[in-house]
Amino acid sequence: MATGRTHRPATRSRGIPEATVARLPLYLRALTALSERSVPTVSSEELAAAAGVNSAKLRKDFSYLGSYGTRGVGYDVEYLVYQISRELGLTQDWPVVIVGIGNLGAALANYGGFASRGFRVAALIDADPALTGKAVAGIPVQHSDDLEKIIQDNGVSIGVIATPAGAAQQVCDRLVSAGVTSILNFAPTVLSVPDGVDVRKVDLSIELQILAFHEQRKAGEEAAAEAAIPAATRKESAEQGPDGDVPAVMPA
Repeated sequence: MATGRTHRPATRSRGIPEATVARLPLYLRALTALSERSVPTVSSEELAAAAGVNSAKLRKDFSYLGSYGTRGVGYDVEYLVYQISRELGLTQDWPVVIVGIGNLGAALANYGGFASRGFRVAALIDADPALTGKAVAGIPVQHSDDLEKIIQDNGVSIGVIATPAGAAQQVCDRLVSAGVTSILNFAPTVLSVPDGVDVRKVDLSIELQILAFHEQRKAGEEAAAEAAIPAATRKESAEQGPDGDVPAVMPA
């Protein structure tokens, strides 16, 4: 049986701030890309730019890990990949269940990035009897009646909810009761969980709405800039003569 439930990442016990924890995957993604290109070392400025943060913040984040670059050399890429992976708990196998195998759930099941990042999809679960036994990404869908047994048999501590909003809280309650202590929620609703259970929410509609806000703001700025051009042109024309020359100053 997998041991995912008994091993927790060391970040909290070491006092690493949550904001730093949230940036560690960004650093890891940038470092992995460097590693794939066989880049041996990287400066804080280069890595910060690749991760989308400022270099001072990066150096502060790495100080929590006890990692300090060498002046004139930078950071060892492979060592940082290992160090961050270990801190995030990615050096062990994390069995994951996905509940709700509709379009989104099936897409998540087919996502190839889980295995390469330390996560194994242990089971796919859905309440629709018509889906039971159907293979998605090579994994047979199991009925939600067996959810608790599936969780226990596979030692699952991380659950992914991709159900409709109306079913999400009930699924969440069952996952928690079965021993799941971390949940990634794709359902468009806020989940209520007891202390000790972590929930990360992914709401695609909210992200799109935020992008719409920025698009609207950019469009407003462009419109304002365009409106300012004729006014400036009129002022310039008033200062020029009929042939475009600036008129001579008339004596008082």
